[in-house]
Amino acid sequence: MSVELNHTIIHARDKRESAEFLATILDLEVGAEWGPFIPVQTSNSVTLDFASIPAESITMQHYAFLISDEEFDAAFARIQDQGITYYADPQRKQPGEINRHHGGRGLYFMDPSGHAMEIMTRPYGTEG
Repeated sequence: MSVELNHTIIHARDKRESAEFLATILDLEVGAEWGPFIPVQTSNSVTLDFASIPAESITMQHYAFLISDEEFDAAFARIQDQGITYYADPQRKQPGEINRHHGGRGLYFMDPSGHAMEIMTRPYGTEG
């Protein structure tokens, strides 16, 4: 069996709010609550299990999503429609801009719990 990431837990102030936020941006489905988790599954079957914990216990994490050009256009439109601040860089010094790394497009935005989310159309280390 090859090694694959199956799921990861994402700490959130409000698990439903964070799950719905990301699912809306990426056009994914929010799954049924299961124990302390609310899952959002990506197209490669990795499940992001959102769990509520006290806000002071949350440490910012970074989550990057590789999406198609068409999915980027749709997600970018949803980000803009919702008035979400986005950046071309992970340091958040280029607000309102996207990047064109690796021959594609990408941007960063923050989720409701303070995690750095990234969408990109080309994997790191590739061109065109």
